[in-house]
Amino acid sequence: MTQLKKVAILGRPNVGKSSLFNRLLRQRDAITSDVVGTTRDIKKRQVTISGNRDFEVIDTGGIDDSTEMFATVKKLSLRAADEADIIIYVVDGKNIPDPEDQELFYGLQELGKPIALVVNKIDNDKDETIRYWDFLEFGAERTFPMSVSHNRYMNEFYAWLEEYIPEREEEESTDIAEDAELSFEEIVEMVHDADEIEEDKEIKVAIIGRVNTGKSSLLNALLNEERAVVSPVAGTTIDPIDEELEYKDHKITFVDTAGIRRRGRILGIEKYAFERTEAMLAEADIALLMIDSTVGVLELDERIANLVEKYKLGCLIVLNKWDIKEDDRTYEKAVEDIRDELRFLHYAPLITISAKTGLRVHKILDDIIDIYGRYKQRIPTAKLNEVLKYAINKHHVPSLNGAVIKIKFATQYETKPPKIAIIMNRPDGLHFSYKRYLSNIFREKFDFVGVPLDIGGRKRGQRIDDD
Repeated sequence: MTQLKKVAILGRPNVGKSSLFNRLLRQRDAITSDVVGTTRDIKKRQVTISGNRDFEVIDTGGIDDSTEMFATVKKLSLRAADEADIIIYVVDGKNIPDPEDQELFYGLQELGKPIALVVNKIDNDKDETIRYWDFLEFGAERTFPMSVSHNRYMNEFYAWLEEYIPEREEEESTDIAEDAELSFEEIVEMVHDADEIEEDKEIKVAIIGRVNTGKSSLLNALLNEERAVVSPVAGTTIDPIDEELEYKDHKITFVDTAGIRRRGRILGIEKYAFERTEAMLAEADIALLMIDSTVGVLELDERIANLVEKYKLGCLIVLNKWDIKEDDRTYEKAVEDIRDELRFLHYAPLITISAKTGLRVHKILDDIIDIYGRYKQRIPTAKLNEVLKYAINKHHVPSLNGAVIKIKFATQYETKPPKIAIIMNRPDGLHFSYKRYLSNIFREKFDFVGVPLDIGGRKRGQRIDDD
């Protein structure tokens, strides 16, 4: 597969970098606001322009030396420029040229890469007359007066990008279309008879937790380099960011989400960050649920854990800051408390780490691959029904208001997470307690550690979309 070109967007705070990022994506992905420094981490997405030109666009934090945290942001932004193939430097066309912008732009020119100067916020002809011409003194090879928010003067900019973004090499599609009109039996037969087109080795992992539990520190430790901004200031991570890692033939995409506060304290841009976090969870496979070991499980931790259950994710509970307290009795008590407070995540394994010192962090990658293997596994129908028969013989299905409930067979019709249909004469007669019983039996006989099971009753021939 051809390596995508990387396009990095740089500039000082509040010049419209994230707005341009969103414009290229044609959707609101990066959070934008008038608050200086809203974007602090590196954000990457794949973009397509002109129908068949794909590239990776990189949104960077505002370059500013005013605080230690923003000095880290600047370092990460300049690193992104160094790794990119094409650079876009954005300035605020409402203001006179800033000497700091000129210095930064000259430094970026020395990298010898295609670079354009985007003079943003040129909302009308008056703005263009008053300010735009002043920025020509930068001596940029290409300068574009634009209004990203109003989609003004964007065509020339797109044409310039096309000069450096090659057309996609079209590949023959190998996707198997799903038909919502197929019955469970037909779907299972189709899936089992189909050849394995490509082994699934791409894993999306969301790192979630309360503010200041060490999510960004863990991401940096996993990547073995500084990628996310770490600060003792609660709420440093606003926009969910993602980074990819190749490990044991798998591509793991980590999403470091914004720290979650109590609902009453979610204000302003953090509200959008929370909504974005939920959107990320809807696309994820596995959640690393971060718990602060110095505090233990709080009510908010339970609410966050409910998001794992809501989106049916594989899960690893990560007890961080363990370097502060490590002895056998503390460990036993911590595990006991977590299992008691998060009973609905009984299937999730637990690991104690220190993101700061790196204690046991390396084990997380192996745990992720193991959990994903179970998350995507498909149990053969014959084996599934063998265990189902054992379960029924051990404990018969309770009747419903005197009516006999008959289970005919079981079939797994979906993975990620594993979904099992119990084909029966009265689906409404499958009591939740018996579902839980079957779930425990399946877990006992098959390896589903770290994986939720979705079990439901269906009638024979019932459509896949009938709930």
